[in-house]
Amino acid sequence: MRKTYHGSCHCGAVTFEADLDLTEPTYRCNCTICRRTRFWPAVARDGEFRLLTGESELTQYLFNSRKNQHYFCRHCGVRAFGIGTQTPIGKMYGVNLGCLTDIADEELARAPITYVNGLHDRWQEAPEHFAHL
Repeated sequence: MRKTYHGSCHCGAVTFEADLDLTEPTYRCNCTICRRTRFWPAVARDGEFRLLTGESELTQYLFNSRKNQHYFCRHCGVRAFGIGTQTPIGKMYGVNLGCLTDIADEELARAPITYVNGLHDRWQEAPEHFAHL
C-alpha cells in the first residue's frame, strides 16, 4: 500500500515527499556509484515524487550512459534521490530510504531488498556477493 513519506538531505536544504509502497522491493546495487554512496532506493513512479524545497541547492551528476540523473545537495553532499529515464516502467525516482525523516527503524527493517548487478548491466540478477551492499 502506498504511503506518503517525507525526507531531506542531511542539512535540510533539500526536502521532498514521495508516495512509496515499502512492501514492494527496494534495491541495493553493486554499480560504482551506488556502492560508493551506499544508496538504498525505493521506487516512486512519475508523479509520486515531489521536490518541496532546494531545487537550486542540487548538483546533478551524470556518468557512463548518462541515462540516470544523480542529485546531491551542494552543501552537505547527500544523495537524496535520483531519476531514471530509461527503465522498464519509464521515468522513475529512486528515493534514498536513508533520507526519509518520518519512518521508523522497524518499518525500514521490514522493507524487502532486491540485490542487482548494475556493475555488469545484469539488472535482473543478483551479484555473486552482496552481503556488503
